[in-house]
Amino acid sequence: MALPSPVVNLYTLSKYDFYKKEPKIEKDTSVADRLARLSFKFLYERRHEDQRCRHLTGAFTCSFNLLSIQEHNHPHLLLLQIGNTFHKLPGGRLKPGENEIEGLKRKLTSKIGFNFPDRVPDWQIGECVARWWRPNFERYVYPYCPNITEPKECRMIYMVHLSGTEYFAVPQNLKLLAVPFFELYDNAQRYGTIISKIPHQLSRFQFNMINNNNN
Repeated sequence: MALPSPVVNLYTLSKYDFYKKEPKIEKDTSVADRLARLSFKFLYERRHEDQRCRHLTGAFTCSFNLLSIQEHNHPHLLLLQIGNTFHKLPGGRLKPGENEIEGLKRKLTSKIGFNFPDRVPDWQIGECVARWWRPNFERYVYPYCPNITEPKECRMIYMVHLSGTEYFAVPQNLKLLAVPFFELYDNAQRYGTIISKIPHQLSRFQFNMINNNNN
């Protein structure tokens, strides 16, 4: 007997409130910048024999969130846009020894959440959708851990189950875009390998489209 597919409720974009907050300085504005920074940090920590930041089989550990909504009964993914061409999922690098779920919530609040006493986000972190491994400080990533002594990065992708009453606060220097799955599908040239594969990885989920008149 086949196992039931996980169900994800998708609400329309108009259900959510979006605000602006203070600009957030981004360390990287391109993949090349990020790889150069990680390579420098890796060598620096190796030189100082500080292994604490490579607490998962020697790799830098990053976690990212999938926030999905629907428009016209088609699933869309929320992405942050930096500049004109660089897109990323909300999330980032975990602290050494930090719990994955708590780290995800911290990063999500930092990136696009309110942090006021009366509007503290209650992120519902769900299933781990994928793990990607970067064997070297190059663009190439793989959905498995290569057979090498010391992979350089592990990227974990988690589903976030949104309710219909979320508040988002986006830094003034960033854009939050709702991109339809059909545009992401196999479009690595624009969105990169990881994001372009998300429609594949979510094929096991059942999306329940909830329109405003279904309240």
